Amino acid sequence: MRAGLFIVSALLLGSAGIAAAQQAAQAPQRTRGYLTAETTPDAAKILPPAPTLGTERYETDRAIFKASRSLKDTPRWKLAQEDNALGADALGKSFSCALGAKLTPQNAPVTAAIMRRLQSDAGVSQQRAKDVFQRKRPFLIDAGEICLADKDRIAQSLDYPSGHGTIGWAVSLMLAQLAPDRAEALMTRGRAFGESRVVCGVHNASAIEGARTTGSVVMAALNGSAEFRSDMDKARAEVAALRADPANAADAAACRAEMELISRTPYAN
Repeated sequence: MRAGLFIVSALLLGSAGIAAAQQAAQAPQRTRGYLTAETTPDAAKILPPAPTLGTERYETDRAIFKASRSLKDTPRWKLAQEDNALGADALGKSFSCALGAKLTPQNAPVTAAIMRRLQSDAGVSQQRAKDVFQRKRPFLIDAGEICLADKDRIAQSLDYPSGHGTIGWAVSLMLAQLAPDRAEALMTRGRAFGESRVVCGVHNASAIEGARTTGSVVMAALNGSAEFRSDMDKARAEVAALRADPANAADAAACRAEMELISRTPYAN
């Protein structure tokens, strides 16, 4: 009897172990960044506190959210939907016009790998601040449509600072280091990438301001990494080569339309 119970228990434990191993294998693995726990900036210690009820910043956020709902179904709303996508493929597409050449993981694998790792580092830094400030997203404070369908899922995460805004700003700074002659266009696109989150209604304007600071601090820390600097040297040559190839030229008409669309902040007074 005891032997039978032992066998059954062993089988059950074995099955549980297999199931746990299968779950671990199926769980998405976070891309390894360049920064360590010690070198990753803690945005919560750098940013000003998130706006709180009764302050001017809080009411400004509310006013911007309400006013920007009028952008629904405009070309700027469509761009905000497109800017929701992250990852090297999507970020390359978002910044191709600003770079002046099509940027893909296929024609710029080193640059794409840097963007993936940078995204991981930026994510850790901004999440620390979100966890501290616990700022609600704007559509949880005031009623209003957002540009994305998964509202319930988005509502489960926090507002300040914006993760998308942090990544977009850091990527624009990184690409500006690779192509300094395109810095103005790249930083304009980085600003607009963050502002898309306000247009979309998923972040407050203050969260985008915080994201720019966070993205800048992350890039400063990354430049202290010898591995990052080494990869950037390779990426600099890679980007120069792809920009020199006419086959990689961006669509001039589409890029003019994009620049006209993003030339000013869509919710500025």
